[in-house]
Amino acid sequence: MASTAAIRLGCCAVSPESAVAVPPASADPVQFDQVVMTTYGRFPLTLTRGEGCRVWDDEGRSYLDFVAGIATCTLGHAHPALVATVSQQIQTLHHVSNLYYIPQQGALAQWLVNHSCADRVFFCNSGAEANEAAIKLARKYAHTVRQIAHPVIITAQASFHGRTLATITATGQPKYQQHFDPLVPGFAYVPYNDFTALADLVESLDQPQPQVAAILLEPLQGEGGVRPGDRLYFEQVRQLCDQKGILLIFDEVQVGMGRTGRLWGYETLGVEPDIFTSAKGLAGGIPIGAMLSKEFCAVFQPGDHASTFGGNPLATAAALTVCETIEQEKLLQNVSDRGEQLRAGLRALANRYPQRIADVRGWGLINGLELTAESNLTAAEVVKAAIGEGLLLVPAGPKVVRFVPPLIVSAADIEAAIAAVERSFARLCG
Repeated sequence: MASTAAIRLGCCAVSPESAVAVPPASADPVQFDQVVMTTYGRFPLTLTRGEGCRVWDDEGRSYLDFVAGIATCTLGHAHPALVATVSQQIQTLHHVSNLYYIPQQGALAQWLVNHSCADRVFFCNSGAEANEAAIKLARKYAHTVRQIAHPVIITAQASFHGRTLATITATGQPKYQQHFDPLVPGFAYVPYNDFTALADLVESLDQPQPQVAAILLEPLQGEGGVRPGDRLYFEQVRQLCDQKGILLIFDEVQVGMGRTGRLWGYETLGVEPDIFTSAKGLAGGIPIGAMLSKEFCAVFQPGDHASTFGGNPLATAAALTVCETIEQEKLLQNVSDRGEQLRAGLRALANRYPQRIADVRGWGLINGLELTAESNLTAAEVVKAAIGEGLLLVPAGPKVVRFVPPLIVSAADIEAAIAAVERSFARLCG
């Protein structure tokens, strides 16, 4: 295959004269909520700019950003490499659709194939779309290769795979499915990290003939409470899939692109999936999604699946810059080091508040602080208190506070975040 450098397309430079002023957006929450559908429970904060690991609100106050667009702003805010790429590409060619060959898309796909177990890539716009593509690919493989008439995909309880109708069905949390029935048929659920339950379900579903097309799992459950996968469990799942011809799909939307300290979450578990998905951190905040597969199950043909915006020059140029910057700046080592530092600080805090903090867990720079069941504290209350201390965090369920800073976070940033969390608990528990 051609090298990334051979495929990549050069772009023109940005001229200051061509810059266009962006009109200020309304910061009035009342006016905002009159016109924007209220599908989000928003914190009372209006952010207007960012740089590195910091963002500023409309009153000029600075916050340390340990949300990063929910594990999305891989390089933080306004990273020079990403700014340059996006600025250059928007002036050159930003969208043409997949009616034509797109050099930036080919270069990104080549990089991803070179740096993963995958052989093929399909590009879309989000994690949900990537998971939809994986579901469709698994179903077509089941029908055309294994001759399964009614394929079933097994997912885990407490999982999260997206907000489309198929992906909320795949999501093993009833709260996301309420009032959206009838759901998409062909899904079944088991407890996470419980191989006996999974093996029993496969045995039951495959009687009298095979029905299980795929097993879809997160290497680490993010929205489900920052729960890491057990290595032995995933090794057993891989063996089961190999024995029965079942496709193993990993949802790497949140844990992929270096967040765990490895480029992909599956590397931490020591097993390879047949299909995996990526999105959030792939282009550092520019919308993109990707479904990657091994050659043997890449059964899509022209017309089977498509995306108007998927893989356009702007998004793929941005993503390639993120990929190359992770390498050039040696960010994976930083993720591992800063993750250890963060967990050590949070565990010290847990020792001071044993009645309030039940656990600290995670990989790399995706970490969760779990509150005790007996405590009246909720994750949302801790997040609100942290905002008051100049730190942005995000809940992962009612009792888990999630820490997902940009991968460029410094040791000083980690120290400042731990100090802000300490102040937050002192205020909440004092």
